[in-house]
Amino acid sequence: MGDVATETLSAGCRHPSSSSLSPSSSFHPFVIGVSGGTASGKTTVCDLIIQQLQDHRVVLLSQDSFYRDLTNDELKKVHEYNFDHPDAFDTEQLVETIRNLKSGQSVQVPIYDFKCNQRFSDRSKQVNASEVIIVEGILVFHEQRVRDMMNMKIFVDADPDVRLARRIRRDTVERSRDVHSVLEQYAKFVKPAFDSFILPSKKYADIIIPRGGDNYVAIDLIVQHIRTKLGQHSLCKIYPNLNVIPSTFQTRGMHTLIRDRNISKHDFVFYSDRLIRLVVEHGLGYLPFTEKQVTTSTGSIYNGVDFCKKLCGVSVIRSGESMENALRACCKGIKIGKILTHREGDSTQLIYEKLPKDISARHVLLMDPVLCTGNSASQAIELLIKKGVPESRIIFLNLISAAEGIHCVCKRFPQLKIVTSEVEEEGLDDRSRVIPGLGKFGDRYFGTEAS
Repeated sequence: MGDVATETLSAGCRHPSSSSLSPSSSFHPFVIGVSGGTASGKTTVCDLIIQQLQDHRVVLLSQDSFYRDLTNDELKKVHEYNFDHPDAFDTEQLVETIRNLKSGQSVQVPIYDFKCNQRFSDRSKQVNASEVIIVEGILVFHEQRVRDMMNMKIFVDADPDVRLARRIRRDTVERSRDVHSVLEQYAKFVKPAFDSFILPSKKYADIIIPRGGDNYVAIDLIVQHIRTKLGQHSLCKIYPNLNVIPSTFQTRGMHTLIRDRNISKHDFVFYSDRLIRLVVEHGLGYLPFTEKQVTTSTGSIYNGVDFCKKLCGVSVIRSGESMENALRACCKGIKIGKILTHREGDSTQLIYEKLPKDISARHVLLMDPVLCTGNSASQAIELLIKKGVPESRIIFLNLISAAEGIHCVCKRFPQLKIVTSEVEEEGLDDRSRVIPGLGKFGDRYFGTEAS
């Protein structure tokens, strides 16, 4: 993934688009922390994220707004004051402000005047509760109470010389300071504070962005991930039978590759197989199990579980057959059936089926890489139910699911489980293809797509 260093990210959620939210509203905003050294590009990163999240309500909370008012003695010796030390901030007010925003309350945020080093006594800024809250500042990872309220922590990294040059330009132009005082402050306070407080907090970051705001690839991946989390969570709240595998930059990277129209067939198959394997493994986790004890090689007892034995896979021909190898790799000797449907307009017709004779006694993993309108999936599910398979014993596995298909299947079959690796929020085009989608999966996977 180039310059992006990542760990697994926690899930966010999407919320109603009303202009205000009462404290009693049931919602959990997605809180993003952005930290890094002075002039590292934090503000640029925040601005780019906000610009790209136009379809979501986002508020920016800057730690700079929470600088303490300097006392008269401190003002007299302002050049000796360390503005990069944790004690320079009103952390208690910052914590309370974030908590109130997370609970759905509007807050009044102070406005700090950097020219006179005081808050405006008669001015503040109202910030309303939103579904995405970005908390930005050099020390936002230093305080554990602040860190614990974040769903995603981003550390913006930049070369020290670049940061110093940016700081000189900013402080001389925007804050009316001379170059000598900026350099003196940097050597005496800024650099030691960075080494003592800011750099050590880098270990708490989920994502590290080298080159700051110039790293458009990293920012684009972050925004896509946030969109995915927000969209998926809303549908998961509506349909408890919808299950989306954890989104990481590994899965996002593989999705990026298989969606690229210029990828080679070999690479398309390779990365599709990796994603399919993750979906299959995740889907198997929803099968029933029994407790089992075994004796280990050391003569000790291990308390474990035994897999469900009555299991079979059913692929929707033809693209569903691409998922069979992953299922066979996970479940030795598993039986696999086939279903072929044909869609014309809004109607779907069953053409062919070959299923195990005892399928009614088995748990069924139904496989089709793409869930579009849900019509073909519903036809296959109805056939399985007619064959005696209880709805609750069907797990539908796919790579991407359109929101339309999720609504269709989950409403008609509330006891069935859907396991997918990504939910598409942009809908379907006039030919009922998923947008942005990945094209005709079967043709691309089996190499029969027209050149």
